[in-house]
Amino acid sequence: MSTQETGLVIQKSAVVSASPEKAFEVFTEGLGTWWPKEYSVQAMDKDAGLPEAIVFETGPEGRVYERMTSGEEAHWANVTAWEPPHRLVLEWKVNPDAIAPTEIEVRFTPEGDGTRVDLEHRGFEALGKDAEEAHTGYSNGWPKVFQDYVETVGK
Repeated sequence: MSTQETGLVIQKSAVVSASPEKAFEVFTEGLGTWWPKEYSVQAMDKDAGLPEAIVFETGPEGRVYERMTSGEEAHWANVTAWEPPHRLVLEWKVNPDAIAPTEIEVRFTPEGDGTRVDLEHRGFEALGKDAEEAHTGYSNGWPKVFQDYVETVGK
């Protein structure tokens, strides 16, 4: 697994021992099985506990959200590109107070007997004065999140 940061872009990459179809499916439909619930909107409120579920609605009009234990939903992202099993792009806006979304692109490329998964989180500049702080926060969070995905789909 590798990490690269250029400017305000975060890049994560790993080769997993799964087909592109399986790697894509685990990243999307299986999101709730590998995303660390402590990295959720509800978990940011230390008194609220962990979310009940993390949901990835698949397809070109899909969205990503968490469902709180109260039944309320916290929106994370909209799917802006849907090209299974090769690529997806998310308009990412977990913080409802952010002035703009960022963008996450994930590519799934056959490599040997497995799949190379490349994740790029970009567009922090759109956050204006909060760009550096947001980038730092995600730079600290993506290593665990991506590692949990890699371990779930298979190394």
